[in-house]
Amino acid sequence: MPGDVIHLNVGGKRFSTSRHTLIWIPDSFFTSMLSGRISSQMDETGAIFIDRDPVIFSVILNFMRTKEVDFGNVDISALRHEAEFFGITPLVSRLTLCEDLEHASCGDVLFHGYLNPPEPPLPPPSAEKKRHSTSVVDLVGATGGQGACARSPGSVSRHDAESARSSRPVSEMCVTVQSGEHRQVRPASEVLLCHSTVLDKMLIHHSTCHDEPLKVTMVRGHHNWLCVAYPHFVCCFRMKDTAGWQLRWTSPYMEDVVERVAINAKVLNPENPNKMVAAAMGNMIQLWSVADDGTSREIGKFSLNVSVDSLFFIGSQLVALSQTGKVGVWHAMSQHWQIQDVVPVSSYDTAGSFLLLGCENGSIYYIDMQKFPLRMKDNDLLVTELYKDPSGDMVTALSVYLTPKTSISGNWIEIAYGTSSGTVRVIVQHPETVGSGPQLFQTFTVHRSPVIKVMLSEKHLVSVCSEYNHVRTWSVTRFRGMISTQPGSTPLASFKIVSLEDVDPIVSYSASNDIGPYGEQDDQQVFIQKVVPETNQLFIRLSSNGQRVCVIKSVDSFNVSAFCVHECEGSNRMGSRPRRYLFTGHSNGAIQMWDLTTALDKMVKSDQGTVKDGGPTAKELVKLLEQCDLSSSRSPTPYVSPAPSVCNIAPSQLGPTIGPWVKQSETDTEREGATGGDYMETVETDTQITRI
Repeated sequence: MPGDVIHLNVGGKRFSTSRHTLIWIPDSFFTSMLSGRISSQMDETGAIFIDRDPVIFSVILNFMRTKEVDFGNVDISALRHEAEFFGITPLVSRLTLCEDLEHASCGDVLFHGYLNPPEPPLPPPSAEKKRHSTSVVDLVGATGGQGACARSPGSVSRHDAESARSSRPVSEMCVTVQSGEHRQVRPASEVLLCHSTVLDKMLIHHSTCHDEPLKVTMVRGHHNWLCVAYPHFVCCFRMKDTAGWQLRWTSPYMEDVVERVAINAKVLNPENPNKMVAAAMGNMIQLWSVADDGTSREIGKFSLNVSVDSLFFIGSQLVALSQTGKVGVWHAMSQHWQIQDVVPVSSYDTAGSFLLLGCENGSIYYIDMQKFPLRMKDNDLLVTELYKDPSGDMVTALSVYLTPKTSISGNWIEIAYGTSSGTVRVIVQHPETVGSGPQLFQTFTVHRSPVIKVMLSEKHLVSVCSEYNHVRTWSVTRFRGMISTQPGSTPLASFKIVSLEDVDPIVSYSASNDIGPYGEQDDQQVFIQKVVPETNQLFIRLSSNGQRVCVIKSVDSFNVSAFCVHECEGSNRMGSRPRRYLFTGHSNGAIQMWDLTTALDKMVKSDQGTVKDGGPTAKELVKLLEQCDLSSSRSPTPYVSPAPSVCNIAPSQLGPTIGPWVKQSETDTEREGATGGDYMETVETDTQITRI
């Protein structure tokens, strides 16, 4: 009867209320439970046991009694989460409105603009037919004595690969393996045993390329131009003083997945002053010339013979690097492409016309691109060894700083580098002692893990090791622009830039989601912290002390898939200065722009001299990790309630076990309630992440 007293045991705390109080809201958890549609448990006293938070439940029960909300010490987000679970629709509506008032689709004061996704080019009929009929990946040969990285003619079709991931037992499936013109049907268990990792990567590759054709994979800027990469095409935006940002060019459809892009908006060639845009797909590089009006022509396609790991311009030269030790250079004046073999490369940096390479043998080499055309007849780049690490450790990070000119003979060159043993060294080159080579200036041994980042600027030395991106910084003393020994470099700060990454991300993920530091060496530099792979939120922090500058959150709630920091030229108006922007690419294909110059100015004005850690607080970190379970347990949590932040996650992608397990809520299924309403239940699946 409506007046019956119902006894509840919620998380160990007893509540008593009337039946009418629990059922006046239709289609709720309680109407389903009291009608018998949802099974319930009884404790030893006969009370209905509900395994939820009793503190939050008391607020919900009071609302059901009085229709008034008394938050007390309860967080609004947590209260809305529980109200959604119990299906208290009136309360959910009120709490959602309260949260919506804190956010706007127009963003906050730092939001600068929104570029809509471009119209993707249509693939040619031949490419579409080829995509459905030919094999997608070459598997590593299990016989023949080939190494782990060797490629064999054996291949598995996309259909067979997807079948290998279906729900049927592996013992019941067969896979067609093609070698040349011969086909062979083999048990799937045998193929998966040899090639499981390759199949995993192929399915991730296929899912990324075809399920999300508009997902932004890389963003690069140069002057007032922006180059954006998508899985199968590239587009360019241009910024004008009065018209703002406009789409100027879209490339044709490319069958292979775009992994790297580069743009040069100021080509010093009177005969061809157009912009240069390059895209790398595997070992192939495609280069275009793009005019201001959007017309373009293809310059050519070049091969590095190995996978392209880095693609960038130095002046008019396009440079492609591979970690295996190959350097490819295309020069705008000579229209010539050539490849040079060097020692396997583990890091690099550019300074003026110089390309510096940190290598696995512990040496630092440099190439002067200005001398490149003079060496054309020799078909050889002028690669010179600059310095050898005293311990012979691999050079894993490199940073070059050119001081203002100090004499007629040239610059005082300063180089900071990190090694695989965790050592950070600073070497200097005097203008008067060019022939004798750089001299060791300072050594730091504060890291116990390999150094993955190093940055030497006018005021600071910053290094990052692989242990949760642990950052150490020093203040640099200078005399007449040159680094000084009195009092030398003094320790400044120690903090971490925690960033989690998928086990098998797309090839361009690390390059397009790099933490930095970003900015000119004579200005303030920042880290961009992306805590989890699937997030719409970024933390901007000073590289010198880790202090938080601001937090960027997507205005349309789509996840950030790529980002870059770029300084755009000021307008022609008097007094206009360049401004620094953060460009974020998103999973829906849009580009969002954020004004970092304003953010830095606001931080300086509000700074009271106290330096606070700028990383996510414990509460913010837990909120970001609500879609992840970093424990080793793979059991689903009872009574999982739907969380809005995990409703749009892509299908789980299983890879080899390298890092901690992560649970991602992926699919929502519905079950009928007692009165015909829908009760939402979240189904969990497993994927993995590993720490950078």
